[in-house]
Amino acid sequence: MPSTTRDALTMRAAVIDRFGPPSVVRVSDVARPVPGPGEMLVRVHAADVSIADHRMRSREVPRGMGLFVAPTLGLRTPKVRVLGMALAGVVEAVGEGVTGYAPGEELVASNGSRMGGHAQYAIVRADGVVAPKPAGLSFEEAAAVPFGGVTAAAFLRATTVGPGTDVLVNGASGAVGTWAVQLAARAGARVVGVCSGANADLVRSLGAVDVIDYTRDDFTSGDARYDVIVECAGTAPFAKVRHLIRPGGALLEVIVVSMGALLAGPWQTRRAGFRVVAGNPPKPDRSTLADLLEGVASGELRPVVDSTYDLDDIVAAHERVATGHKVGNVILRIA
Repeated sequence: MPSTTRDALTMRAAVIDRFGPPSVVRVSDVARPVPGPGEMLVRVHAADVSIADHRMRSREVPRGMGLFVAPTLGLRTPKVRVLGMALAGVVEAVGEGVTGYAPGEELVASNGSRMGGHAQYAIVRADGVVAPKPAGLSFEEAAAVPFGGVTAAAFLRATTVGPGTDVLVNGASGAVGTWAVQLAARAGARVVGVCSGANADLVRSLGAVDVIDYTRDDFTSGDARYDVIVECAGTAPFAKVRHLIRPGGALLEVIVVSMGALLAGPWQTRRAGFRVVAGNPPKPDRSTLADLLEGVASGELRPVVDSTYDLDDIVAAHERVATGHKVGNVILRIA
């Protein structure tokens, strides 16, 4: 087979064939996907490496959720071989019935559990969480928007945040936390961030009026009260923070530590007098992604990129995420 034909049928991708540490990920030649009806083939320029990829690769999930997530992750072997939920790239081809996008257009997408972004080409649903990439935004910056930004926006939309609202973000320097701080501040709320002292200046620059260094102070033992607590670190569950939330407020548990915590939300809401949203925010949509991208393009918002790796360094990218100490997003650059 001539090389040009072979190249048209294959692509380089980071793949996993078994669950395990970052070293199980390898770069290999795989079949290039073909867009079906309603789908687009996107040449990927950059993708996010997130906690979702960590869980899909390691199968490290909250207690009691092993069987619950099996349909998505797989039971003994990975159901999805090519990870990468958030991506930015250029439309290569469109399937039957696709309107609004054409080959050559630049876009940003959140592929959900379908993944596929850690490859030279990915399939994106035209009716999914997808939006045009602003011209002034790099692919690396754009790829840092969907995972943390859309997630933070979806959780904040589950409650009321605005002028006069006191919001605490635990894990304020992470992928979701950096966006939660910015979006709450943009809405007019008074934001307090919880992070390490090393990241305090960053979190203040994103809009926090105060920062609590968790290595020195335990905010859960204080007496300050908040209307909304956004829990992005998995260290401040309901039992530890319920006394800090005002009646009618909300606890937004982006990270849950167990199946019990996930299921307890409705009961806790009735018992505590404030809303508990645990792990299941309102469904994200393309208008949210478009709004975030416009905010970044105007300079009103900014993605925080911890580090950038080439596709061949995918193991190092996973290792960075696995430390649990990345600041903002880890980005994969795909040549």
